[in-house]
Amino acid sequence: MTDQTKIPLPKGNGDSLIERAVESFGWGQFAAPPVPASLKPQIAPKPVAPEPVAPAPVEPVIEAAAPQPELEPSAPEIAPETFVAAPEVAPVVAEPAVVQVEPATRPLAAPVALSVRDDTAHPIDREHLRRQGFIQPEGNVTATLEEFRIVKRQLLLNAADLKRQGAGAKGQRVLICSPHPGEGKTYCAVNLALAIAAEKESEVLLVDADFAKPSVLSALGLPGGQGLMDALADPALDVADLVLGTDVPGLKVLPAGNATNRDSENLNSSRTASVLDRLTEGAPHRVVIFDSPPALAASPAAELAKYVGQALVICRADQTGQQSLEDAISLLSGCPNIQLLLNAASFSPSGRRFGAYYGYGA
Repeated sequence: MTDQTKIPLPKGNGDSLIERAVESFGWGQFAAPPVPASLKPQIAPKPVAPEPVAPAPVEPVIEAAAPQPELEPSAPEIAPETFVAAPEVAPVVAEPAVVQVEPATRPLAAPVALSVRDDTAHPIDREHLRRQGFIQPEGNVTATLEEFRIVKRQLLLNAADLKRQGAGAKGQRVLICSPHPGEGKTYCAVNLALAIAAEKESEVLLVDADFAKPSVLSALGLPGGQGLMDALADPALDVADLVLGTDVPGLKVLPAGNATNRDSENLNSSRTASVLDRLTEGAPHRVVIFDSPPALAASPAAELAKYVGQALVICRADQTGQQSLEDAISLLSGCPNIQLLLNAASFSPSGRRFGAYYGYGA
């Protein structure tokens, strides 16, 4: 066995074998050049070491969350709540919009609010009516009442036929006229109005359309005031406000109004149709009777004939001539339905006497 203790050891300065090998074989030339002392603080990796340490960034976050009330108005925290609530509010707003449309259509189906007003029931002078030979409201059956019952029945039947034919408000209007003054047109107009007012399912509006010589109000004992001519002349007036209510159920009266020398021109204006329509608006069972001036004495009768569904021409027995009657009918040709009523007749070829059944015949 070889005695290793006799192998000579390399001489050195006490360094390790690796260090002596590096020095012997010149491996030191491959080492990195020494870093200058001035650069060591800048490239030292030690400043990066604090980054993994969490306490530094965590502490500001915790401190910022403490004053939470001060940060509530900030955009990042409020904006999400506002935008999330918006879609929920939108459908709620849409529902009232639909509800508001429904009532908008209801007024069209309720024209009753526009009907003729009847705020005050003016009393009719019944004693004055009796002295003049008119029908007595709520009175006994007389020969005069029976005669006008027959006349009114024919007029109401014609009005119903006109309604079925689509005449509209025009079919609810009746013109009472005569060729000359003094033939009894106002007498017949007032009696017809009183007779129709007694109907259970009808009402009547008596219009004094004799603007030059009105006599309806004096016959009934009613006060004067503005009337039809004022409503035609002044667009600011509502003709419904000028109608007078009476204490006779179903009877209303519209005065002629203030006298003017432009009555024919006012009747021929475009406003006439709307004013007359207003008289039956919301009242399909109302009959409007116009007591017009004599056809051969004034022009308003011919103007009004264009707005009515039927006209009743009063002829006085032994007074109205045939030629006058034909001339009057020609002037009223604007009305499609003209009828004649013989007034003050004292002779009946058939010998009938109305009212005799009730004990009032003679």
